[in-house]
Amino acid sequence: MSAASAVGGRFIIERSDPQAICIPEDFNSEQRLMLESAEQFIAAELLPKDADIEALNYELTVELMRKAGEQGFLAADIPAEYGGLGLDKVSTTLLAETLARSSSFALSVGAHTGIGTLPIVFFGSSKQKEKYLPLLATGEKIAAYCLTEPASGSDALGAKSTARLSEDGKHYILNGSKIFITNAGFADLFIVYAKVDGDKFTAFIVEREMEGFSVGPEEHKMGIKGSSTCPLYFEDVHVPVENVLGEIGKGHLIAFNILNIGRFKLGAACLGTCKEAIGLAASYSNVRKQFNAPLSSFPLIAGKLADMNVHTYVTESIVYRTAGWMDEKLSTITDTGDVEAGRQAAKAIGEYAMECSMVKVFASEALDLVSDEAVQIHGGYGFIKEYKVERIYRDSRINRIFEGTNEINRLLIPGTLVKKALKGDLPLLEKIEELQATLLEPQLPPALDAPLALEGYRIEQAKKLFLMLGGAAVQRYGTKLEAEQEILVLLANMMIAIFAMESAYLRAQKRLALGLDTDERSLASMMTKVYVQEAMEQLEGDARQVVVRMETGDMQRMQLSIVKKLMKATLTDVITLKRQIAAKVIGSEHYSV
Repeated sequence: MSAASAVGGRFIIERSDPQAICIPEDFNSEQRLMLESAEQFIAAELLPKDADIEALNYELTVELMRKAGEQGFLAADIPAEYGGLGLDKVSTTLLAETLARSSSFALSVGAHTGIGTLPIVFFGSSKQKEKYLPLLATGEKIAAYCLTEPASGSDALGAKSTARLSEDGKHYILNGSKIFITNAGFADLFIVYAKVDGDKFTAFIVEREMEGFSVGPEEHKMGIKGSSTCPLYFEDVHVPVENVLGEIGKGHLIAFNILNIGRFKLGAACLGTCKEAIGLAASYSNVRKQFNAPLSSFPLIAGKLADMNVHTYVTESIVYRTAGWMDEKLSTITDTGDVEAGRQAAKAIGEYAMECSMVKVFASEALDLVSDEAVQIHGGYGFIKEYKVERIYRDSRINRIFEGTNEINRLLIPGTLVKKALKGDLPLLEKIEELQATLLEPQLPPALDAPLALEGYRIEQAKKLFLMLGGAAVQRYGTKLEAEQEILVLLANMMIAIFAMESAYLRAQKRLALGLDTDERSLASMMTKVYVQEAMEQLEGDARQVVVRMETGDMQRMQLSIVKKLMKATLTDVITLKRQIAAKVIGSEHYSV
């Protein structure tokens, strides 16, 4: 990937090279050894204690987190000079995906290693890093992230917690409260946001022992019952000035950059759970019999397994494509170990804020589909606590709320794209003008003889459609576009679909080039064909809604005709392909590619 193309959102205006993207098939031997090590830890330490973890045994969770620290699983994102491993983002993503099998424990680890630790990694001073990171790497200290308040959730900057400098200038006196804080029941360090003098949004490192700090009772949750979730209260808590994280009034830079990472890692965890649910459902469908035949022999059940596998394949493709981009961007930064280097690293990851939001939305909704179908395949048993799919179904629901609701993330996606264009980071407006000049001209479809050529052609047509409608929306509404939330969400859906289709397509193409597959009858190619066909149907419907909302009369008819022209293509027989995909999943009894 060239430096020029290492820009978030670039995929929507240019063709991508399959060889330039990261796919799971690229994992090296060290990454595969780490995966095996994590799987062994789960089998030996976590699964035998699953019931106790789920019963919210604080002492056990802390003990197991420290054991995870001994294995290096808490140190992956921490630089080596502070006791960490300093692994690349592909490796840390693989670790997050693998640990997802441990259910609530994975959430405790994820909150600690991600949003709890990374603010110090990226924005901490040298003294803060030296003091806290070695302890966080081993699990001797456990971290929590504290942003949400009773009156502010998605509106993070609406926080009411305050901080004022003490008369002697040695402390900030913190007052307020936070809610829904993961790890609150047993965490030692808390990344807390408050407004200095009532208006300067700032981050602080708060220690549990500080006088005036208290933790409320556990929330009784629908799912993720083995994780701690409590409110926090601050009554004249004296936080040393040395514990200001970053700069006074610049807490939003920390909060939003860390949310990007949190969204991405949540997507990786959803991927891991999708794979687990497929294994449980496929295995059960082979054992359970109805009408003297295994459930897996019935086409409707097989079709569900195929859908689950396809959406997991696409999720896996977007997760590791994005992780590869992050590593590419991070490789351009000189690691000097100082505050500025950390800020640059956070900014590099923030370059892909749109992609992080798309990963979060797509993966969380894919897991909802997969978990729902896993319960359906289990029938009445799927509703019984003894079967893990019941827990997976309950646990999955929070993911569409965590790290910014999916609604908020959908609004962010096109909004961020437009901001990049207006700043000159992305030649989006130029591409729109170039496209508008050609839309009404007759176009002959290209030859579609190469493997997956039809899918590649349809993805490029989808990009044209998105640019046409996005450009029309900006021209029509201008600065008032943000009030047209329904249009923004439809445009976001289109962009997510394009990103997902292209990621699946590029991965299948790269597999062919590597010789991992021989032709379009490979599982990856078949899943790509299925997803592109079904995504294009949804995308066309979304496009029509946008046109009908924006235009009337002759203009509406003209734009609808352009939609029809751009979407015109040979249809794919997805039923036959799904039967073939399902046969692979049923035979292996696990996620297959």
